[in-house]
Amino acid sequence: MVVVLGGPLAWCVARELSGHPVRPGVPDFVRDHPEWVLPTAMLALVGVGLLIPYISAGRSPHTLVRPHDSTVRLSDVVGAAATTQEVIDTLNLFLNHKTFRDEMGGTARRGVLFEGASGTGKTYLGKAMAAEAGVPFLFVSASGFQSMFYGQTNRRVRAYFRALRRAARAEGGAIGFIEEFDAIGAARTGMGIGNSREGGIGIVNELLVQMQGFELPTAWQRLRGRLIDQCNRWLPRRLMLSRPPIEHANILLVAATNRASDLDPALFSPGRFDRVVHFDLPPRSDRMEIARYYLARKQHDRTVSAAFVADVTAGYTPARIERLLDEALIVALRGARTEMSYHDVISAQVVSEAGLAHEVGYHPEEKRRVAMHEAGHALQAALAGRDVKLASVLRRAGTLGLVAHGDVDERFLRTPSEARDLMAIALAGRAAEIQEFGEASSGIAGDLATATEIAAQLVGTLGASDSLLSLQSASVAGADNLVAKVLHDPHTRAKADALMHGAAGRAACALLEHRRALLALADALCEHDELSGDEVHAIIAGAMVH
Repeated sequence: MVVVLGGPLAWCVARELSGHPVRPGVPDFVRDHPEWVLPTAMLALVGVGLLIPYISAGRSPHTLVRPHDSTVRLSDVVGAAATTQEVIDTLNLFLNHKTFRDEMGGTARRGVLFEGASGTGKTYLGKAMAAEAGVPFLFVSASGFQSMFYGQTNRRVRAYFRALRRAARAEGGAIGFIEEFDAIGAARTGMGIGNSREGGIGIVNELLVQMQGFELPTAWQRLRGRLIDQCNRWLPRRLMLSRPPIEHANILLVAATNRASDLDPALFSPGRFDRVVHFDLPPRSDRMEIARYYLARKQHDRTVSAAFVADVTAGYTPARIERLLDEALIVALRGARTEMSYHDVISAQVVSEAGLAHEVGYHPEEKRRVAMHEAGHALQAALAGRDVKLASVLRRAGTLGLVAHGDVDERFLRTPSEARDLMAIALAGRAAEIQEFGEASSGIAGDLATATEIAAQLVGTLGASDSLLSLQSASVAGADNLVAKVLHDPHTRAKADALMHGAAGRAACALLEHRRALLALADALCEHDELSGDEVHAIIAGAMVH
């Protein structure tokens, strides 16, 4: 701005001093050549438009967060005791760096990587760190470093680390938090020109240099050092002046990503991100704590408990649990109620996982076929001891019907027998259609794909064939996934096909044996369109009694 405005200002001052001051009004050139006004104005606007990005291109894109700006505290982070304790230890080490360094002789951590699936609480814990540390917290998204101008991304990275060092030296410490770190820290795959990102290799190199250079001198220290060096050139050795020591900058850099495997290995070397904190999906005990925390802030009746929410949210992240409860409140509000109930939570879960239900307007014969198909899935799932939650013939997310089922208890391992049960459930809709109508419809396409994936896992990774070799890491031409690898080899393909036929025959036998329950479920679906899990189990139990 000084360059842009300084020239015209100096010209005005020179005219004033020379006795020919600038008078307001239309210049003679404009009066004599009005046709040049519009092109000149347009060129000026274009020039300004091109200049503005360059003026701000090298600035750090961070947002400064003060402790009082964040409303999240470490006490608000529930259901992750081990992770929270690791962060507390890191903060204590950061805040007591002088004792650790000067008295104990240790070197404090410089970088910590938060790694985990989206919604597991990485950014949430970062907000808690901002509130608890009591030092400047410089938050930035990795995409904010990227620029359309070549080389500007590196400038922004350097500017960010300069801001960190400046804040740390001014206030005794600073914490930097980089969100979605894989956007700038992805592994270097080749030379700069052939890299998938423009300048991607240079960006990673810049990160490595900056993380090793936390102790770089300030501009004033560099100037003093140059002056001292010039003076020492004229002084004898015994009178030479000593350069000022570099002031230590107490910096902790935290980066968050859900793709740690894509990061460059050099970023994990000592002195950089040498500590990785994993954010896993919460088990049932942690989900109970999370549910208890959210239920204390959301209106609900007695039918909704923390144990119930923990039971129905197996595999959920903390953010997804909160979203489920918010959806349940929306369902309650739609019913003119101000508290969520058990049925509201179940309805919200079905909508969030399977989508909204829509009337299809089936032809009677087609509706019967869809109902028989879904009844086969539901009956086989119940016979396999699965927890059936919903059976429906309404359209949801592009499917004409669905059966939602899950494990009765939370499980972390699956046996080959259980995998075969899932294959039989997937193929039970086909078996039901063949028994009732003599042939299966196009509705079995998705079921065959599901069963094929399970069979490929059994053969390719779980040793269900004659060979114990795993195909998971094998490199096969044209095969990008496990199913393709299994189907590519004639031997493993035959084994997977045999598993499919075995599951199909097992499903057909089970449905034929319990045909009364199958017909009862199909009749109920034709009549009511949708059955809850309790209704499905009650219908099956009643049919088996008779």
